[in-house]
Amino acid sequence: MKKLMLRLPIYYLIVVSGMYFLQDYFIYYPQKTDPQLIEQAAESRALRLWPQNVKTYRGFVSPGASQKSLGTILVFHGNAGNALDRTYYASALNRLGYRVILAEYPAYGSRPGKTSEKEFTADAVQSIRLASMEFGRPIYLLGESLGCGVVGGAVANSNTAVDGVVLITPWDSLINLARDKYWFLPVKWMLKDRYDNVANLVNYRGPVAVVMAGQDEIIPNLLTRRLYDALRQPKRLWTFPKAGHNSWPSGPHESWWGEMMNFLQSTEAGNEFRKP
Repeated sequence: MKKLMLRLPIYYLIVVSGMYFLQDYFIYYPQKTDPQLIEQAAESRALRLWPQNVKTYRGFVSPGASQKSLGTILVFHGNAGNALDRTYYASALNRLGYRVILAEYPAYGSRPGKTSEKEFTADAVQSIRLASMEFGRPIYLLGESLGCGVVGGAVANSNTAVDGVVLITPWDSLINLARDKYWFLPVKWMLKDRYDNVANLVNYRGPVAVVMAGQDEIIPNLLTRRLYDALRQPKRLWTFPKAGHNSWPSGPHESWWGEMMNFLQSTEAGNEFRKP
C-alpha cells in the first residue's frame, strides 16, 4: 500500500501528460471525405460547393442561393461528422426564405488544415467576409455545440457586420465544460483551446437566440444558462425539456424556426456587430 501511495503522483502525472497531448482527440471528431467524391456527395444532398471549387471550397450552399432571399445564414456545425451531415438546417431555413451556407471546418470533409480554435476562428472570419461580399446583408450566424464557440470567436474577431446570432446547445466556456467532465484534471492549465463564449460575445450588440436541450447529456444546462444570463444584448431562449444534445426538434416544419428568425429580424436595437 505504501508503494502504491508513493506511485500515485507519478501515475497522475502520466494521466495529465497523456490528456494534454491527446486533448484534440477529445474535442474534435472530424469525418473526412474523398476530394474526388465531395462534389458528388454535395449534389446527392441537393447542395453545391461554396465557392464552386473542390480545392478551395469552404462549405455548401443550396442551389437556389443566387436568388433573392431574406438573408444569408452561415451554419457552423458541432465537433463530429462534417457539414454534409447538417442538411436539416437548409431544409428548415430555406423554406422560410433564407439562403443557407453549411460552413465546413479546416481538416473536416476534404478541406486541408488543422483542428484548433485559432484556425477555426480565422477560417470562420474569412467565410463571413466572403459571404457578405457575395450576398450582402443581412448575415446571420448559427452555431451548434462546438460551432457556438466558433461563432463567438468569429464575432469577436471580425469586422464584418453580423445581424443576428443563433446558439444551439452552447456552453459558457470550454474550460467549465472540461471541469464538469474531467473534474480530476487541472483543465485551466491544460486546455489549449478555450472557446469562451461569454467573453467573446460581450461586445456584440445584435440579437442572440439560444436553444437549450432540457436533457442534454453532453453540455449541462447550467453552462447554457450561465451563458444566456451573461448576455446583455437582445436575447431569447428556447428550451425543449425532453430533448437531448442531438435530439432537439430539427424538422423543417417545427414552428420554433420561424419564431427564431422573426425574433432576429424584428430586433432593431443595435442589430449589427460593433465594438464600443
